[in-house]
Parts: sequence; structure tokens; C-alpha cells
Amino acid sequence: MDETSAQAQQQSAWQVLAPLIDLVTPLSIRAVAALRLADFMIDGAKSSDELAQCSGTNPDAVDKVLRHLVGHGVFIQQDSGLFALNDKAELLRSDHPSGMRVSLDLEGFGGQMDVAFTGLLHTLRTGNPAWETVFGAPFWEFLSANPAMSASFDQAMAAGAEYVADDAAAYDWPETGLVVDVGGGTGALLATVLEARPGLRGMLVDLPDTVSRGRDHLVNRGLETRSEVAGQSFFDPLPDSGDVYVLNSVLHDWNDADATAVLRRCADASGQKGRVVVIEQNNPEGDRTEFAEMDLRMLVLCGGTERTLDQYLALGETAGLHASGTSTTGMGQLCIEFFKSPLA
Repeated sequence: MDETSAQAQQQSAWQVLAPLIDLVTPLSIRAVAALRLADFMIDGAKSSDELAQCSGTNPDAVDKVLRHLVGHGVFIQQDSGLFALNDKAELLRSDHPSGMRVSLDLEGFGGQMDVAFTGLLHTLRTGNPAWETVFGAPFWEFLSANPAMSASFDQAMAAGAEYVADDAAAYDWPETGLVVDVGGGTGALLATVLEARPGLRGMLVDLPDTVSRGRDHLVNRGLETRSEVAGQSFFDPLPDSGDVYVLNSVLHDWNDADATAVLRRCADASGQKGRVVVIEQNNPEGDRTEFAEMDLRMLVLCGGTERTLDQYLALGETAGLHASGTSTTGMGQLCIEFFKSPLA
């Protein structure tokens, strides 16, 4: 018997599975993210009493959750008993460029997205999303009926400055013309592209409440004279004045029939001269574990699916589009440029 096998035999079944089954730590991190506890330590270490006063919480409970996280390498506890930030806890600051606090906030979309997995058995038994079982309404209907959660969803989708930069670098955007960001949320990608191409104009297409927030974002970036918004569903006919129609992490939200319908709307609007650009975050040729997780996540949330390059190309063909180029970004995302078939 080798040394590894001997060590495994000495571990209890709980110890063997612990790294995979622990829910206490992930939920604790999401709870302190929701409470913004890391923000209260920016100017120095704090006691659990001080942190509880700042966050309107119970000091004994705060002490327990932070001591648990200290044991897992998040936050540090000084000899005085005060709690302070370390490198991992710094990621939970509201002003951290990674946007992790927003993505983990248990009271916002990021945290609720993970709570949906409490209905995983429903998905396994039926093949249908768990979101409706957990929250009482299908995913998109739930967001539409809950403005605060919809705004949190938009914020979560715009989080992660490194991904926005990677999205913007995924394609050789034209120097002039009009880029139409279809399902573009609050315009994080569009703003970054416009800032890099001073001669380019942009249009943001998304649901009315979302593009209202997007308009404010574009104005705050000083792009109000070079951008416009269209508040509508992307299942309806799209404005036909664009040179590039971009779908950034949109198609994986939908099953094949709906994804094809969105692509067909882009094909119809782009005409024979325009281009349709698809950017998707997960590439199965990269991190297969991440791809598999996101594939499951999309099914549980909204019935969507991650796809291979060949599957995206097939969707395009069904929608009357041909691929004119494909590439992989620095962060492993897929980028596909389509043009409309002359016969479509």
C-alpha cells in the first residue's frame, strides 16, 4: 500500500468529502459580502462589536462567522481579537475592481443565483430550471417583476473589469460606423469599445428598465453624443442601421430554438453588409471544469446551455449566418464573426 492510500484510509469519510460538501463557508462568505463587512475594515482592524454596530447585526453572530472564515484563510484575527483584512478578504471590498462583492451578495442576484441550487433535485428529475421552484416564477419573469433584483442582475453582469476588457479585445472593431450591443445590459462593453474607437457610434439594446440604467452609465462615461439606447426585447425586430451586432454572453441564456431566434433577428437587421459577433465566456477547449459548472448553472437558472464552437456555428447556419472568423481571447472566451448568407 502506497503512502497516499494509507493516508486516505486514515481519513474519515467526512474529511475526504469535506472540500466538496462544505456549504457553511461559501454561505458565510456571501453573507459577509452582503453585509459589506470588508468595507468597514478598510481604515483598520475592528472588533466584532464595532462591525455589528456598523452593519446592524448581532455581535456574537458576527464574531462566530468571522472566526470561521479566519480558519479558512479569509480575514485575519489579531492577538487583540480585532478582525482585519487579508488578501482574500480584500476581494470582498465594494471598491475592488473584480466586482466580487456584487457577485457574492446574498441579498442580490449573485447570491440568489447560488440559492437556486437548493432546487437542483427538481432539475435532475425533470430537466427543467430549478429557479421557478425556488423563487416562484421563471427566471426572466421573476427579474421583470422584481426591479431591485433586475438591477442587481445588471450590476452582476457588468462586474469584473478584467472580463469587460477581454470582451472588448475579442474583436477588431471598426474605426467608424455603428455597433449595436444586443442584450448589452447597462453598456459596460459598449462604453469600453467606444472609448477605444473615437470614430465609432454605439446603440444599446435591452429591456426598457435596463437601458435606462445603461443610458446613465453611458452619460457618466461621457459618451452621450455617440450612443443611443433602444428599450425592447431582442426577440422583436432589431434596429437595422448597424454595422456590427454583438451578442456578448447572451446566447448561453437560451435553449437552441430561442438562441436561433435571437441570431435570426441579428441576421435580418445586419443585412448583407453588416456583421454579427458572438462572444461567449466559456470555451470547452479551455477549462473543462469551469465549462461543465456553467453548463449546469445555466440549466438550473433559466434552461440555457453552454455550447461548443461547432454548436454555435450550427446555430448560426440555422439562423442564415455563415462564420467568417473565429478566435479565442486571452481569457479563453470564444469570439465568432458571422455574416448573412446571400441566400438567407
